[in-house]
This record gives sequence, structure tokens and C-alpha cells, in this order.
Amino acid sequence: MPRIRWAMIFMCFLANVINFIDRANLAIAAPSIRAELGLDAVGMGLVLSAFFWTYAFLQLPAGWFIDKVGVRVSLALAVGWWSAFTIATGMARGLAQLVGVRLMLGVGEAAAIPSFAKVAFNWFPRSERGLASSIFDSGSRVGSALSLPLVAWLIALVGWRGSFAITGGLGLVWALAWWFIYRDPERYRAIAPGAVDALLAQRGAPATVDAAGTVSWLDLFRYRTVWGMMIGLFCLNFAIYFFITWFPTYLLQSRGFSLTSLGTLGMLPALLAIPGGWLGGIVSDSLFKRGWSATAARKTCLVVGMLLSSSIALSVFVESTWACLALFALAYASLSFAGANVWTLVGEVAPTPAHVASLGGIQNFAGNLAGIFITTFTGVMLSVTKGSFVIPLLTAGSLCIVGALSYLFVVGKVEPLPLLPRHRMGKVTGERVV
Repeated sequence: MPRIRWAMIFMCFLANVINFIDRANLAIAAPSIRAELGLDAVGMGLVLSAFFWTYAFLQLPAGWFIDKVGVRVSLALAVGWWSAFTIATGMARGLAQLVGVRLMLGVGEAAAIPSFAKVAFNWFPRSERGLASSIFDSGSRVGSALSLPLVAWLIALVGWRGSFAITGGLGLVWALAWWFIYRDPERYRAIAPGAVDALLAQRGAPATVDAAGTVSWLDLFRYRTVWGMMIGLFCLNFAIYFFITWFPTYLLQSRGFSLTSLGTLGMLPALLAIPGGWLGGIVSDSLFKRGWSATAARKTCLVVGMLLSSSIALSVFVESTWACLALFALAYASLSFAGANVWTLVGEVAPTPAHVASLGGIQNFAGNLAGIFITTFTGVMLSVTKGSFVIPLLTAGSLCIVGALSYLFVVGKVEPLPLLPRHRMGKVTGERVV
């Protein structure tokens, strides 16, 4: 396999680090923003959720766009766009402006994760795709972990407005580098023809749609497996987005953390989630290489990870700060363990290479509806219950179990979805056309 594939996936990892720093900086700066702009919990919840509205709904056209123009163009545009609006966040003067720039941030970030999944599909054979997916997916955990000390330090140094300017600038540098570095593997055939041809032969999906069948973008919604993937990622993201949005506030308000301890002890769950994600990809690929079917290898890691992540519900019932952090760390690491395999599924079940990013966008659309729900839901619950996080965390734990059941029973065999006959566009039951 071409060695340059590792450089490509490492670039995706870096982009995801920047991606999640730019998402998490608002959550860390939330107490400072509320104090300066006079926002209540409901108003802050609206600001935190605004990003997810555009981010979730634009996943649908973003996946289609990525498959049409390629990941070199899509990622350069996406990272440049969201970085500009990260900088603009620091210029906001009220609730309406904050909501507006966060909506625009979501527009840019919508193309990120489906593009990363497409890069993993383009550059990695099936036997390495779990590890590749875990590498780019772990960027979200690294970004979340780094954001706590980095943004806390920047706020102390240059204020919350300056912190957005600096983190946004990182993305502009990355977008320029990506434009000059990335090419699809087909462009490297002249340099290493044997290696590239071997890679293309091991992608694991049909190269083209033949005359006997077709799958349009809308047809993807007719497969049971696609709906199972959507339900599963919704449940997984409901818990993950608690860490990205309300987790700092929980530690500050409910556990009495200072800004300093938030930047040290508070980053432990995200730090442990990083090797958790890598382990998920390594275990999945190892099982596949040992002769397990793709269905058994991927589903085992998905179901086990989701079941263990339900431990997030127990964190509110322990008095010890260390026990609380341990449960959060177990939950976050388990979510990451499953998360690596969530993005492996995209390339595994896509009916053709031209559907990989589209399928990733559809899956991520459902997953990020959870971001809209948990940010607003938690804000409302805090107001209703006078600051209690019990109901949001119990809900997150319960949905983790629902997600495990979806991956186990709703998602079918982990293999390319069958093409739909041109002459008979019936319903899809299981993964068969009737």
C-alpha cells in the first residue's frame, strides 16, 4: 500500500483536532460570555445549539457535494469557511450575533467528517480502514482535550474574544496546506503504479454502477442498514456532545471546579478517549484479519462500546470527584471505541465509491440532530430543575443502550448495499429489493 496514505489520514486528524477546538471553545468560554453579555442558561443553550442546526441539516447536501467535487476541494473550502466564522465569533456583541456566527460555523463544518471518511475509503484497504477511521476520529478527542487547557489559557491571556481569533487562524493555515498536499490515489499511479492499483483493488466496493442497477442519493434512505446507522450515531452523539458542550459547565457548577482544574483534571476523560478510539480501530481490524467477517468484527466493537458508554448515567450519583471522572472517562473512551467503527461502516456498506461521502453525510445528519437536542434539552432542564444534570445524563446513558441495540438488530450485514434494479424500484426489506 502507498505509504503516503498515512500522511493523508494524519492531515485529516489535524483538521479534526482544529474542528473540535473550534467547537469546544464556545463551551469553555460560556461562563465568560454569559457574564459579559448577560445571557441566561436558556439563551446560552440556544447559542450552543445554533451550530448544530446548520451542521446537521447541511450534512445531506454536503455528502453529495463531496462525492461530486472530491475531498481536496471540499475540505479546503470547509476548513477555510469555518475558520473565518470562528474568528467572527469573537466579534459578536449580543445573542443574535452569536447565534448567527454559530449557524455559519455549522455550514463550514458540515463537510468535515464525511470528507474524512471519504479519504479513509480512498486511501486504505478494508483491513486497515478501522485504524484509519480511528485516527481521524481521535482528532475530535484530541481537540476536545487540548481545548480545555488551550482555550482556558488563551482566555486568561487575551480574553475570550482573542481566543476565537487565535484558534480560527489555525484552520486557515491548515486549509492552505491541504490544498497543496492532497491528491486522490489515482493521481499517484504514475509514481507508484503497482501500489496504487493494489489499493484500488482492495477498496471493497464496486467500482461503478452497472447497467443492471442503480442507487440514487434518495435511494440510500430505503435501506434498513442506513436507518440503523442513523439511529446508532444519534444515540452515540447524544452522549459525546454532552462532553463537547455542557461538560465544562457541569464540572464548574456541579463539581466546584476552578478554571485551572477544568484545564487539568477536566481533560482526563477526553485524554483517555484518545487511546480508546485507537483501540476500537485496532481491535476491529485485528478481528477482521483473523478471519472474522466484517459484520462480526465491526458489530462486536460497536455493541460493546455502546453498552459500556451507558456508564455516563452513573456519574451523577457518586459523591467522589475521582469516581465521577472515572465514570466519565469510561463512557468517553467507550464512545470513542465504538466511534472508530461507526465511520468504518460508511466505506464498508456504500454501494459504490460514489456513495461514500453521501452515506457519511446522511449518517452524520442523524447523529448531529442529537447535538441540537442535547444542547437545548440540557439548558431547559437546568432551568426547570434549578441546575440539576440528573435528567440529561440519565437520558444519555439510556440512549447508549438503544444505540447498541440498533447496531445489533437494525444494521444488517456489513457489506456493500445491493444495487436497485433499474426496471423494478421496489421497497428494500432487510437489504433485499422486493
